[in-house]
Amino acid sequence: MQHSPSMGRRQLLKAGGALGLAAAAAPLLTAPAQAETPRPGTTITDLGPAIEQFALMSGIRVGDTVYIGSRNLTPTRLIAFHLPTRKVVSQTDLGTGHSVQALAADPTGRYLYAGILTKADEGKPNLFRWDLTTPDKPAVGVGRTEDRDIRELAVAPDGTVYAVGGVPGKAPALWMYDPGTGAVTNLGIPDPKATLARAVAATDTTVFFGAGSILAGGDGASKASLYAYDRAAGTFTNVTPTEMEKDPSLRELAVFGDRLVVSTSGSTEPAKLAVMDLADLASYTVAPSDGKVVKNMTANGDLIYFATDSGLHSYSMANKAVAPLAFDGPDLGEIWGLDYADGALTVVSGYGFVGEIDIAAATSVITELGPAGAPVSPQTSMGIAADHRYVYVGGNNVIARHDLSTGKVVNLRAPGEAKDIEVLNGVLYTGQYSSQGMWTYNPSADEQPHQLAEFPSEQNRPLDVCYDAVNRLLLVGAQSDTEGGGSLWTYSPKTGKKSAFINPVDELQLVRAVASREGVAYLGGDNPTTQGPRGTVVAFDPVAGRELWRIDLPLDTGVAALAVHGGHLYGLTRKGGFFVVDLRIRRVIHTADHRAICPGFAAMVTSRGVVYGVSDTTLFRFDPKTFAVSTVVPQINGAWYSGAHLNADADGRLYTMRGHNLVRIDDRPVI
Repeated sequence: MQHSPSMGRRQLLKAGGALGLAAAAAPLLTAPAQAETPRPGTTITDLGPAIEQFALMSGIRVGDTVYIGSRNLTPTRLIAFHLPTRKVVSQTDLGTGHSVQALAADPTGRYLYAGILTKADEGKPNLFRWDLTTPDKPAVGVGRTEDRDIRELAVAPDGTVYAVGGVPGKAPALWMYDPGTGAVTNLGIPDPKATLARAVAATDTTVFFGAGSILAGGDGASKASLYAYDRAAGTFTNVTPTEMEKDPSLRELAVFGDRLVVSTSGSTEPAKLAVMDLADLASYTVAPSDGKVVKNMTANGDLIYFATDSGLHSYSMANKAVAPLAFDGPDLGEIWGLDYADGALTVVSGYGFVGEIDIAAATSVITELGPAGAPVSPQTSMGIAADHRYVYVGGNNVIARHDLSTGKVVNLRAPGEAKDIEVLNGVLYTGQYSSQGMWTYNPSADEQPHQLAEFPSEQNRPLDVCYDAVNRLLLVGAQSDTEGGGSLWTYSPKTGKKSAFINPVDELQLVRAVASREGVAYLGGDNPTTQGPRGTVVAFDPVAGRELWRIDLPLDTGVAALAVHGGHLYGLTRKGGFFVVDLRIRRVIHTADHRAICPGFAAMVTSRGVVYGVSDTTLFRFDPKTFAVSTVVPQINGAWYSGAHLNADADGRLYTMRGHNLVRIDDRPVI
């Protein structure tokens, strides 16, 4: 069930503005200097690497070898998986960025090009080339696009390389790399309202550019757009199929013979596949899929094979029909590579394996990349939750289960990303990105996690999970990447009843943080756009689905984390701002600037009568009487993928990351 925000908001906004003045007048506290060691009385237990796997984000077949790009590993690297021997036979480290999403081979099969993703512009190459005739020699950086991230690459028949991607806050351009001169050229921005480009294909005469708003949608951002770039004239022409214009983004492009194949990412509608005549782009067919994304296209004659979030499918250009591809084998999870050759499909799975599927026999051979020789190393982490028996850590396509009694770690498979997680009565619950809703895992009954509940697919990015013990509800704050705004999800583990309250803060603010007290949910808003309130706190009835009251905070960035202790709501912003709301009088009574120990995203938890916080750099706590901050563990420097996390078990022991390792912290504050 979906609900709109409650009425009477304008009056509440006025009240919030008045309350916000109290925050502006509150005194500021200066964060103390960090010590080199944990505070006395604090015990840190190192539980080893949080997640270890060969995580991947791209794959392409060249000859009899599949080349695979790593994801959220240090350093970034490429590996070569030899199909005849089913072994990893070579690898090369790139040494910059965090993931390799884009791979493309030149027409000769000699060179493999790789494009990387980075968290920030490192001033280093983001385009690399590996000479496959000398795989023992490392790949070299050959160029740098100013868009920071390269999401897709294409090589024209003459060897010219084209790249697309993006950088937050800027429309993506089409980039060209000339291997003869080594020059990287910006060919222009065809869609100034696009936020990200993930699709490019090239012929002798034309480059096709696909973009949209799969990230930073809403607020006037464009939907799916397809442009044809005339290589001779240097001009762009919009050739987007009408049927695709409502989809959030173009996902992938491929040229097969005299056809251009186009796919989208969907949100409110299923993703689509289009086949366009290169000689007449106005002549095309469009077919809907059964999934939220269509990608990884490959072809055999008039059959196009592709992946969705529900598995493999084929499209017949002859009869214009989509059909699922059945085979004897496991769930393929998130697919990052698909190629056809000699009656078989080669699949690169985000679960860390390569699948070889015999189409006629409907059989498969699965090879796990770790045992085959891929370097298994610690990965950056996401959600953390613990009980007396296990600690769970979310990652890419995996949830690591740490047994506290034996130290054994088991990697559980779950597609996408477990952004945040909670354990209730021994059962794990996750908020699963992207558009995966909630997943669950019961160690006493389940071999692997499975989906528990779906929520509106456009509400694709769950960010914070907490438990409302009064109403016995799981509460999840979420963001809509494609439409803007966000939602609050509720789920009853006892009855299975669920609700989704869309835009409970406003149409621009997502729900980044959720806390609960006496049956009231407190929602922390965050506004990624350039207009409107920066960080609103809303008190919300999660059963009735209605707003109770709100405070618009005088912030320049949105809320990052919330926690409740006694009658106070604690909050941190995305730039280290700290505030305390007295819930009885509904006023901000304290603010402080803690950027010195909390420079960015943060998380908070209440344990043993104290609110703790963790940032990328520091674990700290707040005095429950004065709200003064003190450092618990300095320079903790957790290896996080999308913001720091912190959780506590029933005994009050804290769990977070120090570097790539999971740590347990036993802190005994004197109150």
